[in-house]
Amino acid sequence: MARWGGRARPAMQVPSPSVREAASMYGTAVAVFLVILVAALQGSAPAESPFPFHIPLDPEGTLELSWNISYAQETIYFQLLVRELKAGVLFGMSDRGELENADLVVLWTDRDGAYFGDAWSDQKGQVHLDSQQDYQLLRAQRTPEGLYLLFKRPFGTCDPNDYLIEDGTVHLVYGFLEEPLRSLESINTSGLHTGLQRVQLLKPSIPKPALPADTRTMEIRAPDVLIPGQQTTYWCYVTELPDGFPRHHIVMYEPIVTEGNEALVHHMEVFQCAAEFETIPHFSGPCDSKMKPQRLNFCRHVLAAWALGAKAFYYPEEAGLAFGGPGSSRFLRLEVHYHNPLVITGRRDSSGIRLYYTAALRRFDAGIMELGLAYTPVMAIPPQETAFVLTGYCTDKCTQLALPASGIHIFASQLHTHLTGRKVVTVLARDGRETEIVNRDNHYSPHFQEIRMLKKVVSVQPGDVLITSCTYNTEDRRLATVGGFGILEEMCVNYVHYYPQTQLELCKSAVDPGFLHKYFRLVNRFNSEEVCTCPQASVPEQFASVPWNSFNREVLKALYGFAPISMHCNRSSAVRFQGEWNRQPLPEIVSRLEEPTPHCPASQAQSPAGPTVLNISGGKG
Repeated sequence: MARWGGRARPAMQVPSPSVREAASMYGTAVAVFLVILVAALQGSAPAESPFPFHIPLDPEGTLELSWNISYAQETIYFQLLVRELKAGVLFGMSDRGELENADLVVLWTDRDGAYFGDAWSDQKGQVHLDSQQDYQLLRAQRTPEGLYLLFKRPFGTCDPNDYLIEDGTVHLVYGFLEEPLRSLESINTSGLHTGLQRVQLLKPSIPKPALPADTRTMEIRAPDVLIPGQQTTYWCYVTELPDGFPRHHIVMYEPIVTEGNEALVHHMEVFQCAAEFETIPHFSGPCDSKMKPQRLNFCRHVLAAWALGAKAFYYPEEAGLAFGGPGSSRFLRLEVHYHNPLVITGRRDSSGIRLYYTAALRRFDAGIMELGLAYTPVMAIPPQETAFVLTGYCTDKCTQLALPASGIHIFASQLHTHLTGRKVVTVLARDGRETEIVNRDNHYSPHFQEIRMLKKVVSVQPGDVLITSCTYNTEDRRLATVGGFGILEEMCVNYVHYYPQTQLELCKSAVDPGFLHKYFRLVNRFNSEEVCTCPQASVPEQFASVPWNSFNREVLKALYGFAPISMHCNRSSAVRFQGEWNRQPLPEIVSRLEEPTPHCPASQAQSPAGPTVLNISGGKG
């Protein structure tokens, strides 16, 4: 794994004339390299564009990023459009979106010229030129739109100051240089206009299935919303299917983003309401509004979810997501997250999601299953923790009972925690041995949640175990954070999308409440401060009275690691499958998967020795 910060390297100045000459020669070699660029990308890019993935970086649209992926080379090709260049720009990645301890590429100018180089920032935000130049410039070109920079970067570099690009969320950072510099080392990120954008860079390379001939579309869109002048807004809108709408299969969906709002619409979801309610009141307003009807809280069945940078979502050819018909609610809730850091006012929006559906039902209904932890306060994270792990199980007993003999096939996944979640992973275990990762996000953000297609379909057989672990950071909290539905409480969930659909809708666990009560009694015995363990005290109240010394922290961690669990092996009716589910032993895992070792590029021979000198006054660099 790449590490951050560390010992500062000696400062490097703008290259001397001899180095500039060498950099210029490198620029000539770049032109030759461009000839093979298309071949390098062949097979990994859809035909319509050599850079199929695209996001705006800043809310004003000054910076736009496009990219493509070569899995064969383990390399990403970036195209950065700078619309209004002043004295330079920074772009890069960091663990959580900070400009400190960041892996950067910098375009900067002095009084004599312009330079492009691989850099990094230390824990104080001071920028240093990297002695290992892993961002390689391929082209710089002025156009009427602005300056285009085309460059590439391996997934992993084995440079301790570089970010390891993995599956999952990547926090992209950027900054603008307003004035020419004496040297790169004169940059401190604390004095710049900066920002961040979250995205999944390593998109899976999956062929698009053909759509049925009778495919129709339906648009679920916000009704000309006036985007509030505040940084974060979740907007809820209720609509309904036509009367008598029969059963269909959703086979694809894609985003519809109002032109000009690409940087403000952060993510969107379409939920179907619970079928037991004959009517749901119509509503259009902030999701946290006191005017929001209570019944909207029962609109939780996900039909579609999109986040910034994602493209269209396709179901496998043999499966579709059923909606409409008997036993299915006609009411849908659209939720749009507006991210407006510049507090722009007066902007209207009609973004939403376009569903593609067919009446020719496919062979299998797709299903959604919840894995992880039950929503209960018995699972808690002490305060001031940097990386506290909680784990939920879908046990072999439950999968043996509830899955068909042929098993199920997971093709997509949506990870979910609340505000303190930092990492999420689900692992498949068979016969006591972990065999493969279902989904992992080592840089998870609760502010960036999307349904992600898996690079490889994961087959789950009866008797398999699915283990979901979440890592939390509670450094800024004074009291324990308990599990629950509230935004200040926590969750640990993986919504897996699979086929064929089964009756198993929820396969989650929590520590046995009786063993947690023993923990509170133990804490009472070994602490001078009395912990309320009286029957009338709630679990959150008992956790709130725990003095969080090292003993109490370690004992709670140990309890979660060995105590029996209460299993929630539930049907779609919320009723458990028949059987004994309390005080169940933890699944025995005798062999665990090893952490993947980053792959280092075989050779750095083509890398420049220092920054590349550019001519950005016009034409190609």
